Amino acid sequence: MKYVVVYEQTPTGWSAYVPDLPGCVAAGKERTETERIIREAIVFHLEGLRENDVPIPEPGTWTETVEVAG
Repeated sequence: MKYVVVYEQTPTGWSAYVPDLPGCVAAGKERTETERIIREAIVFHLEGLRENDVPIPEPGTWTETVEVAG
């Protein structure tokens, strides 16, 4: 499965979250570190859902870049 991950630069580094997996988040000082951590977090999150017999959410979020005049 492929899930959308949203990365945001913060004053102290980077954060990431997965809209289709509420509560699945990560943070790090560098974006590459955050990318690694969120991948691990997704695997851990899905394992927890399986262990608790909770259905795995299907990916349903999509992204688009919108250009506006400014």
